[in-house]
Amino acid sequence: MSGKEATAPYIVQGRLYVPYFNYYGALASEFYRQLRDSKKIMGVKCPSCDKVYMPPRSVCAVCFGNLNQLVEVSTQGAVLTYTVIHYTYSPSYQPATIPYAYGIIQLDGADTGFCHLLGEVDLDRLSIGMRVEAVFKDQREGNILDIKYFRPVQK
Repeated sequence: MSGKEATAPYIVQGRLYVPYFNYYGALASEFYRQLRDSKKIMGVKCPSCDKVYMPPRSVCAVCFGNLNQLVEVSTQGAVLTYTVIHYTYSPSYQPATIPYAYGIIQLDGADTGFCHLLGEVDLDRLSIGMRVEAVFKDQREGNILDIKYFRPVQK
């Protein structure tokens, strides 16, 4: 410190406002638009190897082909794996009251899974392979949280 004593930092209380918008790109924008407007879940299909990715991505992980063909996948699928949350953290970011579960869901018609909240489920009966269906919010905004959660398929 070259002989100088350390001083306490000077703190200014306040809030910084940074207005900005995200551009998701053509595939993701259409994906979110379909969720919001039609309650449809879209994947993207590789024209070379026929693999369907959900959520959509722009490059195939198998053959590295460019992806741009959106296809509708089912709102139902299977739980590939899951975890149950038993701890509390920031209330403004916690999606549910503990305990609650997240799962990796592979929707019918897709070759990949994605992580989302599980709801209306008995946590003691949660299992790999369990059939689930999307529950959409009434007021959708065009983001992944337009899917409120996945619940066991109603028979």
